[in-house]
Amino acid sequence: MSERNFVTVLGIGNILMGDEGFGIHFTRWLSRRYRPNDDIRIIDGGTLGYALLDIICSCDHLIIVDVLKVDDAPGSIYRFNKEEMELHLPPPTTAHEVTFPDVLFKSELMGEAPETIFLCIVPQDYKDLRMEMTPLLYDKFGEMEKFLLRELEKLNIKLESLPDA
Repeated sequence: MSERNFVTVLGIGNILMGDEGFGIHFTRWLSRRYRPNDDIRIIDGGTLGYALLDIICSCDHLIIVDVLKVDDAPGSIYRFNKEEMELHLPPPTTAHEVTFPDVLFKSELMGEAPETIFLCIVPQDYKDLRMEMTPLLYDKFGEMEKFLLRELEKLNIKLESLPDA
């Protein structure tokens, strides 16, 4: 494994499925607002599956930004630690499908799992094949940013805004 960094913010999801791509769209937006530094990486993880293993195993703290498909108002935001998140994960559908929880479990088996926090938003539309999210979820970027900045503050990390952000 490569040298460990302190924090990785990892946006995951599928940008071809509307709101399902929130994590990717959010991390791309965030990367344009803050100056990179040595303490944090902001990564678009997409649907990379086991290809994310090296990224996950090379940080001390992992903050996942994703959608959470629960019966709640679209745009609702949740914060979970790894144990709390396990209560909301759907059962496996096939032995051939690699889900993000599978990747986290593999990092645990390797003894390389970071402290993990999930920041999740309830999607409005994730069943249609389209690259745009609903306006409601775009409007939630600022609120999700506040959640993320609070998590980083707990780790004594302050991001420096870019001039045009």
